[in-house]
Amino acid sequence: MTYKEFNEFCKSLPATTYVKQWGESHVWKVGGKVFAIGGWEKSDQPAFVFKTAEADFYFLQLEDGYRPAPYMAFRGLKWIQVYDPTVVSTDDIKCYIEQSYRMVLGSLSRKQQSALGL
Repeated sequence: MTYKEFNEFCKSLPATTYVKQWGESHVWKVGGKVFAIGGWEKSDQPAFVFKTAEADFYFLQLEDGYRPAPYMAFRGLKWIQVYDPTVVSTDDIKCYIEQSYRMVLGSLSRKQQSALGL
């Protein structure tokens, strides 16, 4: 997955907003809360960060190409980074990003969701 593909996919999810933040990271939010980040890796290879369910967090960190997200996971948050997208399928990355989006969306109040048209 490239940053262009990442941004196109995140943009396709309802009521999302985009900002470049933390240097040149591609940060995607719903209701003002982050659900995915493209960047955060000083490498020529793209890196992607997303929120996960607790079980997925423990499972994914053992898989090739994934690791606990720098800064976020060390603060106790269940965020995973895809640091080597050459060994992780684009479909898997999209699936986890969509799950992250749904988790963050679900944490918003009904009033916030309604205001977003969701």
